[in-house]
Amino acid sequence: MVRIHFLGASGTVTGSKFCIETDEQNILIDCGMFQGRKDLRRSNWEPLPFSADLIDVVLLTHGHLDHTGYLPRLVKAGFKGNIIGTGPTLAITKIILLDSAKINEEEAEIANKEGYSKHRPALPLYNMQDAENAIALFRAEEMNQWTQLSEKIRYRFRYNGHIIGSTFIEIEISGKRFVFSGDVGRPNDILLDPPVKPEWADFLFIESTYGNKLHPQDKVEDRLVALVNKTLYERGNLLIPSFAVERLQSLMYLFWKLYKKNKIPNIPVFIDSPMGNNVLSIFERFPNWHKLSPNEYKAMCAHINIIDSYRQTWETIDDPRPKIVIAGSGMVTGGRILTYLQQLLDNPNTNVLLVGYMAEGTRGRALLEGAQELKIFGKYYSVKASIHHEESLSAHADQKELLDWMDSIKNIPERVFLIHGEREALLEFKIKIADVYKWHVHIPEIFETVDLIF
Repeated sequence: MVRIHFLGASGTVTGSKFCIETDEQNILIDCGMFQGRKDLRRSNWEPLPFSADLIDVVLLTHGHLDHTGYLPRLVKAGFKGNIIGTGPTLAITKIILLDSAKINEEEAEIANKEGYSKHRPALPLYNMQDAENAIALFRAEEMNQWTQLSEKIRYRFRYNGHIIGSTFIEIEISGKRFVFSGDVGRPNDILLDPPVKPEWADFLFIESTYGNKLHPQDKVEDRLVALVNKTLYERGNLLIPSFAVERLQSLMYLFWKLYKKNKIPNIPVFIDSPMGNNVLSIFERFPNWHKLSPNEYKAMCAHINIIDSYRQTWETIDDPRPKIVIAGSGMVTGGRILTYLQQLLDNPNTNVLLVGYMAEGTRGRALLEGAQELKIFGKYYSVKASIHHEESLSAHADQKELLDWMDSIKNIPERVFLIHGEREALLEFKIKIADVYKWHVHIPEIFETVDLIF
């Protein structure tokens, strides 16, 4: 018997954590932080239902915070095994954990100084030392090679696009193959190759972020040109909250290419994301994981103004020229974008472009749904800026692309579990899979356990 513990990204998008309990090894697939809704964020402070010191190994699909951000808490709770992923995944995870720890420390300090937290004192979810303790357990492995974990268990990582280093994970337990999709990328990503497809899955765990949607087919370049022209005409600012990994680099590449093609003038483009700057170095370290040539990489970086201090953030805000600012974080949950929004959100000449998925309970989702004011560090700011959304830049496969990703599976899976999606997306995707493939699909609840007997 194998018991699956759904510890996150079940009935919701964030907090990916799936524990496989066997008589030989207990394996945790991803170890993500919950984001968005307050009730979910509270779960980050609670101990896991499965004891951390009973987990033998953690396998990471990729480095995003909602797949890795709980690692310092896991280690603090007693986990002592290896944390395994591809080289780029672990490099990104290191950057993200250190950045997250710093933000947690800073936000706790601000909360104590301003007195807006009900906790006395407000504490960080984890600190820099906790992050370093997790990083010390990292072990990198190559793609496509089977690694024996115990007598009856082996695993391998396989390329799936999404972000640099990202994979899906295949685990064989007593001859049965478990496939964890991670976050499936797009087949026509501007920086990454198309995802590899699994050929066999006895038990399939597949993300459903866009299980009920198709990404728009309009040309993203035309939309960006229109927004740049609007910003220039209004002599305002185009603010783009962005994920530091992949999305930020894709935006840099797009604006550079638009300038090279003479589709936009030489409008200043600022990158304000310390974590994003660090991720750029990973593109340089791992050239075989993306499409950018060394010359393109250097030319793109030379064209962009990269901000490396908080003083420069304020200089950029005070700069009267029309400009583009790309800053973390992608769902407006934290990061440098908050400083820009505090100063510019009430200006009608400000345009805010949201790119990709906005989880429920985040500031990004609030802006997307027409919020008239936004709460930032305990204060409310009026929303007079124009809010735009561009889903074509999403790094997640849509419904059709997810179905295509599954079409090379030669057998009929014994069970399919839909994870990493909100309720509406999960329900519609379940119906679609049953209609197209006639497979048995289950939507697990958060903290549910399922016993698989074979």
